[in-house]
Amino acid sequence: MRLVRSVTRGLPALLATAALLAVTVPGADAAPQAAAASAPTPLTGEQLAASWTAPLSTRGRYVVDADGDRFKLKSGNWAGAQGTWEGSGDVNDVTNHQADQMSHNIPLGLDRTPIDRILADFHTLGLNSIRLPFANALVHDTTPVPDAAVAANPQLKGKTPLQVLDAVIAALTADGFAVILNNHTTSYRFCCGLDGNERWNSGQTTRQWIDDWVFLAKRYRDNKRVVGADLRNEVRRDTWNDSNWGWGDDHDLNKAFEEAGNEILQAAPDLLIVMEGINWQGIPTDLTSHGRPMLTPVATLSNTLIRSDKLVYAAHFYGYTGPNHTGATGTGETHDPRYEELTPEQLAQAVDDEALFVTRSGQHFTAPVWISEFGAAGRGDIDSRERAWFGNFTDILVRNDSDFAIWPLVGWTDATGKPQDNWAMVNYSADGTRLGAMDPGDWRATDWNKLVNAPGTTGRIAPSPRWNMLDLDYGHQDVSSTMLAKPDWSPGNRKGNCPDTQRLVGLGRSDSRGLCTDAGQPAKASGAWTVVTDERYVTGGDWASGYNKLQCPDRTFAVGYSVNGNAMAALLCAPAATALPTTNRVLWFDHGDNRPATGGSNASDWAPGYYKGQCADGEYLAGVAFTWKWLHYGVPDALLCRPLV
Repeated sequence: MRLVRSVTRGLPALLATAALLAVTVPGADAAPQAAAASAPTPLTGEQLAASWTAPLSTRGRYVVDADGDRFKLKSGNWAGAQGTWEGSGDVNDVTNHQADQMSHNIPLGLDRTPIDRILADFHTLGLNSIRLPFANALVHDTTPVPDAAVAANPQLKGKTPLQVLDAVIAALTADGFAVILNNHTTSYRFCCGLDGNERWNSGQTTRQWIDDWVFLAKRYRDNKRVVGADLRNEVRRDTWNDSNWGWGDDHDLNKAFEEAGNEILQAAPDLLIVMEGINWQGIPTDLTSHGRPMLTPVATLSNTLIRSDKLVYAAHFYGYTGPNHTGATGTGETHDPRYEELTPEQLAQAVDDEALFVTRSGQHFTAPVWISEFGAAGRGDIDSRERAWFGNFTDILVRNDSDFAIWPLVGWTDATGKPQDNWAMVNYSADGTRLGAMDPGDWRATDWNKLVNAPGTTGRIAPSPRWNMLDLDYGHQDVSSTMLAKPDWSPGNRKGNCPDTQRLVGLGRSDSRGLCTDAGQPAKASGAWTVVTDERYVTGGDWASGYNKLQCPDRTFAVGYSVNGNAMAALLCAPAATALPTTNRVLWFDHGDNRPATGGSNASDWAPGYYKGQCADGEYLAGVAFTWKWLHYGVPDALLCRPLV
């Protein structure tokens, strides 16, 4: 969510420097700019609905529909259900709400314009999908919204915020739009500073957060055009503590996202799971460490779900923020450059480093990246730096054929016809008159139309091999639907199980990391899976003399492993539908990396700082050798790799 001018009132200076603070938004009243040509050709709801088939999934860096055709997310954020109160003063006083716009905790504009008119304007903008922010409070709110909040949509009178959201989702999906729910806030307070919404478990437990998601997943799972769960918006530090990526504690966003994503997929297997990186860490002063990690930690610790074709990553960019700049003005502002102060080349590099690198093919982290928030003020005083940034940033999105969602879609105009939030793409007066980016006088039209109409990859996307990492640093990583339904197969040990569509292909030495793939994946038979804890299945000779060996039975292949400490404890083997070759290749990695030169996620490190062994893409892992001699402590030393054909 874009921050606003009004700083959270009453916070001491320490808190102001310790968090994301308010940002100056350019003012209003500038000479109108000429409307851009080449506006998108609006589709009717029937035409949009006919243009794609739900549900959505992923192939490599692309989102695809049920037919395997590219579905580029051309989205906007219809805000309001996350709350607009700024946290100070009477909640019933409109002046205490963002841009003096009181949403009553439902999507903005329903008091001013019939919903079918709003959706028609979304079509005019060229959108095919809507990001719908909501607060956890909405899930539990049983108070009907005031009649005035839905004055232009009287059919919604007497409904709770959740019931209004139901109706909005039903209208959007009936009109052909894909809907991605976004958990934006915990309470109804407008974010994103020190507002009690900093983490997924701010003001609530992780268990409650996941339960709310599972509730919504089940509520909408029969509507296949509800395509995604955007797990949490702009996770950042609270007053004292950073969130982290991979530490295994209750501030570990990587861990929380995987837990939530997998439970959601068990409840509603068709949903995309959208994960943002950490939006802010550290204390923003020139003397302390601080920055926006975004997706950079994904390079060495990516996420693996029980459905490997359901993960989408997301990132947010605004001109007033920067790689090490919160966007604050005044107290809490550092001297780091903002994105709008970077050259076009520097901006492109920063965006790649922080997000778009994830779209590189054939790596353990490869996934679509959705720029699910960006924006600028389109009317009023023209900020030349912001305008240049918006043009440069949309150029990056065009060049990279990126999925996107602009913030925000809907706002109000005041009694004089001026937008109250001049970032909104469509503004409505009290009588429903529209003033939008598609109307004369909004300088963003040229860049917006360039973006929406940009050429890019279309049509059928061919399936490609996937690689996904397993991380046993602090606990289990069981992403096998088969094994999640069974009792603990290696009690007392940490376990890593590949997704059911993949097999184990690599192990790290001394760090308990693993790598899975579906490259050349053999079909599984329906028989029982085998847990191997000793050498009873060793065949074909002693392939690692003097070492302990765990070897899968013939006609099976490794799909999981367990460790005690970092020592090998067991190997999990799944049966193949047909006989597999038993020619041995022993791959040692006790003295250095031993990974394939090509393929196999070779340009990314899934176990940084440790030796890795990895079978080739055309092989399956049939065994692991280890020893307790020579101070090796039972960690993997060699893999037994066998050809798939």
